[in-house]
Amino acid sequence: MTHYTSNLLKTLNERGYIFQGSEMSVLDEKAANAPIIAYIGFDCTAPSLHVGSLVQIMMLRILQKAGHKPIVLMGGGTTKVGDPSGKDESRRMLTDTDIDANLAGIKQVFSKFLTFGDGKTDAIMVNNDDWLKEINYISFLRDYGKHFSVNRMMAFDSVKLRLEREQNLSFLEFNYMILQAYDFVELYRRFGCTVQMGGSDQWGNIINGVDLGRRTDNAQLFALTSPLITTSSGAKMGKTAAGAVWLDETRVSVFDYWQFWRNTEDKDVGRFLKLFTELPLDEIARLEALQGAEINVAKRILATEATALLHGRNAATKAETAAANVFAGNSTEDLPTINFPEDAKESLKNNTLMANSVFTMCGLQASNSEARRSIQGGALRINDEVILDEKLIFTLNHFHDDVVKLSVGKKKHVLVKLG
Repeated sequence: MTHYTSNLLKTLNERGYIFQGSEMSVLDEKAANAPIIAYIGFDCTAPSLHVGSLVQIMMLRILQKAGHKPIVLMGGGTTKVGDPSGKDESRRMLTDTDIDANLAGIKQVFSKFLTFGDGKTDAIMVNNDDWLKEINYISFLRDYGKHFSVNRMMAFDSVKLRLEREQNLSFLEFNYMILQAYDFVELYRRFGCTVQMGGSDQWGNIINGVDLGRRTDNAQLFALTSPLITTSSGAKMGKTAAGAVWLDETRVSVFDYWQFWRNTEDKDVGRFLKLFTELPLDEIARLEALQGAEINVAKRILATEATALLHGRNAATKAETAAANVFAGNSTEDLPTINFPEDAKESLKNNTLMANSVFTMCGLQASNSEARRSIQGGALRINDEVILDEKLIFTLNHFHDDVVKLSVGKKKHVLVKLG
């Protein structure tokens, strides 16, 4: 393992956040002697971030706790272009209204991980639309386009892989890396930002910014990337059969968020404890060494610690207690609660509503056919009773005091209120 002297790089390295970096010895020296300013960009393509963004958010948190200043760059401008990295097709074009709404939703999560303000190491949030929307196309091409080699741009993975798969790459998307590079230079000029961090798929885009800063401002800028996180079975981090694991409580309940971490594969527990909790490394080593059924202790701790960072300690403890009660067949008061869909109430009253469709409309199954297969496998329950008939009709009699409990397997439960 590489030896670093700065608390920042030492912590990032020991906990598994570093994949690749530029001039790391120089960056290490600078970070050891004075506060540095670093940023990560987040495009506004959805109303919330999901677990796949947590590594970057945690890097900003570690940066600030080590005595440095984080910048959260919201991509209000670059979202209008679309990052081609890792994509087989162009992103759906969003309106300004869509982007503004998404930006407002995304902003909320950062206050849970970072301290914002006017202090030397307080985080700030900026929007690249503030400068990108003012660009004069011809002037921009003359000032910055001359510094980019198309030959070199074609060699970057974000472009090369798309073309190798014979997927269309629009000229609009081709400009994305130039705009991201310009963002880096703009942040250097405005705030003295010298480090851009991001996932390993962003390496080419980040290095473009490092090079551009050197060419236009004679600035020494640095790149630092984290590994792309997948599970031991190869699944993409933040994706489940039920969809994305959002960081917004209105999209994924605290209980379901806790359960997501509790369901971590055995081989991933130690790695995820380092990345997604702030437990000391010696404690993580102890938990990682647990064998057999004892590994479930480590999984519960991972779930509670990760949930506490996002939702607070009290909410995490309640989710852990609720999970224990559900597994033991006890209280359901802390389970996530949703309202019964209004557009299905008529079918409910007429006794024409299939049980499998209820699980689908309540978000517990991806489709009615998946729900039927789950019933055939004995995985779906109503009020803790296994559904034996895939043609079962869901009726008002299933509600007790206007509430019904729906379960998928032993770990996923929700209370549905008739309202």
